[in-house]
Amino acid sequence: MAAYKPVVVQACPKLGERITQDTLYWRGYKTPVQIKEFGAVNKIDFSPVPPYNYAVTASSRVSGFSEVFMLLFFSWYHTRRCNALFFCQIHIYGRYSQEPIKTFSRFRDVAYCATYRDDGRLLVAGSEDGSICLFDVSGKATLRQFKGRTKPVHVVGFLSDKYRVFSGGDDYSSNLWDIPTAKEIISYNEHTDYVRCGCASKVNADVFITGSYDHTVKLFDARTKSSVMTIEHGHPVESVLLFPSGGLLVSAGGRYVKVWDVLKGGQLLVSLKNHHKTVTCLCLNSSGQRLLSGSLDRHVKIYSTTSYKVVHSFNYATSILSLALSPEDETIVVGMTNGVLNVKHRKPEEKIENSQKKRQPAYRTYVKGRTYMPKQEDFCVSKPVKRVLRKYDKLLRSFQSSKALDAVMEPPIMLHTPEVTVAVMQELHRRGTLKSALAGRDEKQVNLLLTFVARRVIEPRFTPVLVTVADMITDIYQPVVGQSEIVDKQFLKLQQAIGKEIDYQEELLEVLGMMDTLFATFTKKRDTCLEENKSNGVTQIIETNRNY
Repeated sequence: MAAYKPVVVQACPKLGERITQDTLYWRGYKTPVQIKEFGAVNKIDFSPVPPYNYAVTASSRVSGFSEVFMLLFFSWYHTRRCNALFFCQIHIYGRYSQEPIKTFSRFRDVAYCATYRDDGRLLVAGSEDGSICLFDVSGKATLRQFKGRTKPVHVVGFLSDKYRVFSGGDDYSSNLWDIPTAKEIISYNEHTDYVRCGCASKVNADVFITGSYDHTVKLFDARTKSSVMTIEHGHPVESVLLFPSGGLLVSAGGRYVKVWDVLKGGQLLVSLKNHHKTVTCLCLNSSGQRLLSGSLDRHVKIYSTTSYKVVHSFNYATSILSLALSPEDETIVVGMTNGVLNVKHRKPEEKIENSQKKRQPAYRTYVKGRTYMPKQEDFCVSKPVKRVLRKYDKLLRSFQSSKALDAVMEPPIMLHTPEVTVAVMQELHRRGTLKSALAGRDEKQVNLLLTFVARRVIEPRFTPVLVTVADMITDIYQPVVGQSEIVDKQFLKLQQAIGKEIDYQEELLEVLGMMDTLFATFTKKRDTCLEENKSNGVTQIIETNRNY
């Protein structure tokens, strides 16, 4: 009896992942470190000076505590009546520390948007009660407190002159404050909804920008009493970013990231729609050649600022609220809705040691004898190779056709290696047992078969086999059509898939006919040119550079 030959699975070439310089660069980060905060992380900001510590703003409210407990807990805050507990702190982390090296907790309500000054010596933050606090990074006391707003202040930042602070909040206003006097310089009330993001120009000390839920981005100049430019984003604006040159502005809102030319009056340059949910944060790398965007769809997309195409992406566990990149691009920190900080550090470059290593055996030592060709008088002893059969091969060897088909109809095999399923079907058809293997199945199994066939029948490598399978399934289960709604839907999907493929084939044949006509025309014109250039019985072939 001849030995059983395993089923030959057709091998098809697969397109490998395109490896670029960006792919290698952004993969050069270590496994992330997870740090748990006490609430959703709404802002991450790196200090612009070494050692590049970063401030994390996260706040949470936990209700349900008794009034007596709250009075005891907040007695040092001089609070007499409370109904909720706030965790309102700003943590300063070292670049490699997993515990805060400093904490600012001088808030009586939720804190927002802790931002460093350009020299890294001061930190400013807004709060839910409308006040703005200014801190000295080397101490813990509040240096200044800017009051005058009654609604939450969600965005704060320093102007580039280092002596003024801008803010925006839920009272629809954008304000400018003086640090030495702690007084408001000017207030702009041009937005018609919450102001939730902003940034300052590094080129002009009087210019700052705010974005609002009224779908607009406004550019203000402290020397004027009104905004100097209004840009319509089209969706509630979650984040704005100004390039270091001051000429390009990036706004994020909804699923869109849009780039505007400020020098041309706010002209739209490009609109990017690579996220599936709302984009919440933006960031530039140190060179300004890569733009990063984080979204509620759990992805961070990295764009080239020359072509504005996605060059790489990161995937995270939950929705992303904040994102920051260290000034030297050495650390990426992402804040998420579940209060987790995800910190990635770049791998250090491997240094080539000059010390001489122990000499290893030469390569020829390991391959010695492998290419030796036996002579005629040599006696060769071959080691028997034990062949391991897969489950479907064992079932086919014992002529269990239905069970062999069941073995390759498991979802993991159909999804990831459909060529195995098709190869077994082809083998059963060659043996003449495919029809019996397909018959006698219940509603769930028929639904699984039809789903697979409808999905894969349009692939050219599977079409010859699956068309035969579809014909057999239709012949076998035609009498039961109309008895199961699920099976009927799958038959309709199969019909639609085959109908679309036939339409595509007809269109391709039409295109092929047009191309044949064009090629025939070119051939006739070339033959005419050759006949016209005959002289004295000698054919002179003249190359022409005509473009037809």
